[in-house]
Amino acid sequence: MEKAIFAAGCFWSVEAAFAAMPGVSETEVGYTGGITDHPTYEDVCAHGTGHAEAVRVTYDGTKTSYADLVQKFFTLHDPTQVNRQGPDVGDQYRSAIFFLSPEQERIARAVKAKIGDSGRYKNPIATIIEPAKTFWRAEEYHQHYVAKKGGGSCHI
Repeated sequence: MEKAIFAAGCFWSVEAAFAAMPGVSETEVGYTGGITDHPTYEDVCAHGTGHAEAVRVTYDGTKTSYADLVQKFFTLHDPTQVNRQGPDVGDQYRSAIFFLSPEQERIARAVKAKIGDSGRYKNPIATIIEPAKTFWRAEEYHQHYVAKKGGGSCHI
């Protein structure tokens, strides 16, 4: 099993979309890319930790590829927005790919360039690609939120 970490705005719907992909065996939401150990949702929302709301995906690389996951990531949000997705504003909603290996970095950069060159977006892709830092699992009520609630928005 392999792992991948993505941030695409509010983590609830992003987690649900990755969970539905073939080959994905586990998803969990959490916080990464910041400076605070063991951040809480309230800490992250206060904008002092530098963390993004993120989804860690565990997948079978023989059933789905990392490139497939990255391509899916780009369909789940507007990657041209900086520190926001729709009405959700703040650095925790940034578009980011947190790579776990040089191969993941290479693939993420190639897919980003291909999408950027495709003409699909009027504005440039703002997604950042950076090495993964510690992934802090979010509070249990955030895990599989959409499945537990039968849908829902990203606002508590």
